[in-house]
Formats: sequence, structure tokens, C-alpha cells
Amino acid sequence: MNLRNRFKSFIRKPHNIILVTMAVVLVYLTVIPLFTIIMDTFKVHSSELMRIKGSQVGDLTLYHWKQVLFNPANSGKIFYEPFMNTMGISAGTCLFAILVGGLFAWLVTRTDIRYKNLISTLFIFPYIMPSWTLAMAWLNFFKNDLVGGVPGFFTSLTGISTPDWFAYGPFPIVIVLGMHYAPFAYILIGGILRNMDANLEEAALILKANRFKIMWKVTIPIVLPAMLSTFLLVFSSAMSAFAVPAFLGTPVRYQVLTTQMFRTLNGLNPGYGYLMALIMILIGVFILAMNQKIIGKRRSYTTITGKSSNISLIRLKAIRTPLSVLLMAMILLVCILPLVSFAVESFIMEPGNYSLTNFTTQFWIGSGSPQIANGEPGIFRNSSIYTGFFNSVKLSVLVAFIAGTLGILAGYAIVKRKNSRLSTAVNNLAFFPYLMPSMAFGAIYLSMFAARRGFIPPLYGSFALLVLIGAVKYLPFASRSGVSAMHQLSNEIEEAGTIMGISWFKRMTKIIIPIQKTSFLSGYLLPFISCMRELSLFILLVTPSTRILTTMLFQYNEKGWNQYANAINLMIVGIVVLSNVIVNKVTGASVDKGIGG
Repeated sequence: MNLRNRFKSFIRKPHNIILVTMAVVLVYLTVIPLFTIIMDTFKVHSSELMRIKGSQVGDLTLYHWKQVLFNPANSGKIFYEPFMNTMGISAGTCLFAILVGGLFAWLVTRTDIRYKNLISTLFIFPYIMPSWTLAMAWLNFFKNDLVGGVPGFFTSLTGISTPDWFAYGPFPIVIVLGMHYAPFAYILIGGILRNMDANLEEAALILKANRFKIMWKVTIPIVLPAMLSTFLLVFSSAMSAFAVPAFLGTPVRYQVLTTQMFRTLNGLNPGYGYLMALIMILIGVFILAMNQKIIGKRRSYTTITGKSSNISLIRLKAIRTPLSVLLMAMILLVCILPLVSFAVESFIMEPGNYSLTNFTTQFWIGSGSPQIANGEPGIFRNSSIYTGFFNSVKLSVLVAFIAGTLGILAGYAIVKRKNSRLSTAVNNLAFFPYLMPSMAFGAIYLSMFAARRGFIPPLYGSFALLVLIGAVKYLPFASRSGVSAMHQLSNEIEEAGTIMGISWFKRMTKIIIPIQKTSFLSGYLLPFISCMRELSLFILLVTPSTRILTTMLFQYNEKGWNQYANAINLMIVGIVVLSNVIVNKVTGASVDKGIGG
């Protein structure tokens, strides 16, 4: 009887129902797919029957494990070479991002450099833009005649042909990804430098230590945890990058795990791809577990006290203005020139010829010509582009609505039963998709929903699958927003409504959501922006009927229709930047807030 009463009491509380429901759904959508992909590494797939003699589809086999990891003749090319390339690219990206981001953070917070607020705002721009925009800009400027026999801006203007190592492969991939993720280092390191107790450096100055020694012995040890955290976060992100290695590595056949996985899953060896996806997931979980451990240790570093926080800025003296102008020029080059290059390339009839007579509006408003891109009409007259655009917007809106709503409910329920096992489990399950590289997550859903699962029909090729994977993948953003918003609310606010006999639904819609609407709104808008610029997550799952702008850009680029690809890229960047401005205006959120001068 007591157990029955406890059960009735449990189900009368809405947050308990939410937690149980979300626990069941998230286990099905995050944990079970992981077991599905593990099993697919041991199964024979239909496209592999010719190589695995005497087998049938679904038979258990160790073939994939042997070929990918333990076959001296094949493993090197199939797995170990892309794996080492991935590790090298990720490490190089981390070092570049920390060096550039940390340097800018130090200059903004520790010197009297000019234009601090403007530098702080513009430096975040490379991260707001999709990563492949910088990759395409690099190709526009520095490609040589290796690809299509058409050089980029640099060679056309100077007559100097860029070497392959500079135009393609690991060097530009590291530079592009490093610039894209440098804002990570800028935000994390800059935040600590700005909040650090000035007495620590003042004490060193009193002891006659020079500026170099102060930086080496005081400043760097304090920001070291942030640097390590940045290293791990950037390493994980760079490891899962697909678009940049695909654009810059393919011309010289430079493969990383994501591009190799894309080839195998779309080719005749899906088992290889599932095994690579599993390995990437394990690496991602390990890296972010290390990051959480470092963040835990970070709490033992006391950098903010109740004492003086007046920072003694380093005076740059004669180099102040030249250095300020140089930094602004660098940032503007990274932020503005790519957009200019996309616009110029989209109006060029004959690639590589930048004379005014070669400019045309064919690729924007032309009706199409059999001699140009198989008669493909211009962007504004192209029904396929409109389909991709509306699919992208519809997908982003649906994903944002589902992820944002679930994020609010998850945040409410988690905080209401904070520190309970059920609450902790749901909180961890909601964050779990963040641990998985996007393409590996796409491979999981490709594996799980290609066939009927109980009452759920096969979803591959359907728009519903894109919505489902997008909502689950971006749930961590929304749930973190919901949890943060609910932590700021006192329980007395809702309790007053309960005493007045107000229903739970009315309490949520009339009291809780209106009070924290800006925080909750960011839980909707951030998934929208992320989904609008996503490529890696959807590239394995789209079909001609469900294609979106990002996958169309990739396909146009693969066909060599660079004018269309540049035009689409300009559209996507415009939508993403406009959405980000709306986020800042509506919610007041700004990732660089508190770092600038």
C-alpha cells in the first residue's frame, strides 16, 4: 500500500513524468543506436556479399575488424593513414587556435591596444560563419591549376603558381580550421585573463620581475587549465570536421577519418565506415571526459578575489597604433575578403579570368544554357535551389522548435529534481549527443533507421529522419539553456501559483516561460543557427527529395560548378549571420561579452 501511494505521489508531479518520458526516449535515441552501430561492425551488408564469400546479409563476421585494423596489406591505407592524418590535423589546429586566440585575448585584456570592442566583436565572426566558407575562400584565392586547370586570385594577379602543399592538404586545413576555432581560445583564455586578480601580477612587479617572467611564471600557469580545455574541445571539433578536409584535401587525395568514412559508407564497404564511426565516438567521449576532468580541477584555481582588480595594462607606446591597425587589417581580411571572393566568383563566366568583360549575371538570374553546367538555371530561377532553401529553413525551424521545447521541459524537470539519480541520468543523456562527432552520429542513424524498428517504419530518405537527428543532436544546446534558466528561478515563484490552484500548463506558459523568455528563446535560436549551417550531420542522410542548401553546395562543388557553389555559400553565410544578429538583438546574448575592453 505504501509503495502504491508513493507511486501515485510520484506520477502526480509533472516533472517526474517529464523525466521518465525523456529518459525512455533518450535511451532509445542515443544509447540503443550506439549498440546498433556496434552490431553493424560485425554484420555482413548487402554491398559486401561479393567480397565476403559464402555469406548472407546479416551474418555475423569479423571481416571489417580484420580488414580495417589488422590486415597489413589494407589497414594502412584504409584506416591508419587517415587516422594519423586526423590526429595531426587536430593537433595542429589546436596549437594554431590557441596561439592566435590566446595572443588576441592577451592583447585585448592586458595591453592598451586600440579598437578593443571592435576587435572583440569581429574576432568571433570566423566561428559564426560555417567552417567551409573559409575553406572555399582559400581555394578561391590560392588554388592552382591542379583542380580544373583554373588558378585562383593570387596566381591570376601575380602569375605565381602556388605549390600543392600550400593550396591543398594539411597546411591549409590546419590554417582554416585553426582560424575557425581560434574564438574558442579567445573566449576561454580571455575570460580568465579579464577576471584574474591583478594583485597576482602586482606582487610580481613589486618583486622586480620583468614582464616576460610575469607572463611565464604567473599568467600562463593561471590560464593553463583554460588552454588545456581549449585544446581538448578544439581537438574534438577538428577531429570530426568533414567539409574543410573534403574541400581542401580531396584534390591531393589527402584523407582523414571523416572523408574516409563518407567514402566507405557511400561505397561498397559500409562496415568499414561503421567501425570508423565507432572509433571516432570512443575518441570523442574520451576527449570530452578529459575536458570535464580538467574543468573540475579548474575550480581549485582562485583567480577572482575581493581585492583590487585594477589591471595594470602594458603600454605598447610607439607600436600601439601600427599594431592595432595590423590586427584590424588581419581580422577584416578573414571576415570580409571571403565574402568578396564568393561574390566575385559567382559572377565570373570563365573561371580564372577576372576582367570586367568576363562578369555575368548568368549564375544568378540566367535561364540556363546547355553549354554551362548542363543547362542549370541561375540561383534565383532555379527550382532546385528554392527547394533546398525551403527545406533548410523548414528543417531548421522544426529542429529548433523540437529541441527548444524539449530543452525547456528537460531544464525544468532536471532542476526540480536536482541531485536525484533520475535527474542526473536525464541530464547526462541529454548531453550525450554532444560527445559524438556529427558524421559518426549520422552514421548511427543511417544504420538504425535504414530498416523497420518495431512500429517505426524505415526512415532513410525521409525528411522526418533529418528532423529527428537534428533535434537530438542539438538538444544539448537547448537543455543547457533550459537548466541555466531554471537555476535562476526561485521555487517560491511556482509554489505561489500552485497554492492559488493554477494548473501546471498555465504555470509554465503564464509564469515560468515569460519570466525567463530570453534564456528560453536562445534555446530555440541557437539550434536554428547551428542546423542552418550544418553539413556533416546530414550529408549521409539526404536524398534528392530532401536535399538542403549545405548539401547542395557540396554537390555543386564536387561537380565543378563553382559559381553556383559560391552563390549558395553567400546565401548561407547571409542567413547565418542575420540569424546570429537576431539572437543577439532578441536575447542580448553575445559570445564575446565580457572579454573586450
